[in-house]
Amino acid sequence: MSTTYVITFVVRPSERSRFLALLNPVLDAMRDESTFEYAALHVDPSDENRFQLHETWESHADVVDVQLHRHYRAAWHHALEEILERPRDITIWDQLRAD
Repeated sequence: MSTTYVITFVVRPSERSRFLALLNPVLDAMRDESTFEYAALHVDPSDENRFQLHETWESHADVVDVQLHRHYRAAWHHALEEILERPRDITIWDQLRAD
């Protein structure tokens, strides 16, 4: 079954536009990957600088071994330390059931 990554970002207010400008092309490119299933980006209604990303992929091994190393992710990953208030919170969930 699929694996979902729930990633929470707290972005520096001055870097909000840059965060979105770097993330949106990554999300667009992911759609073309054969093991990609779904992604959704959320914003906290009480804090415009707190985001949560849900990414669902067919295989955790593929994400770790292949997807994280895609060229279109390089600028995004390189900028995270400057953009974020603190490190990302990443949790990994394995799907048990889909209806």
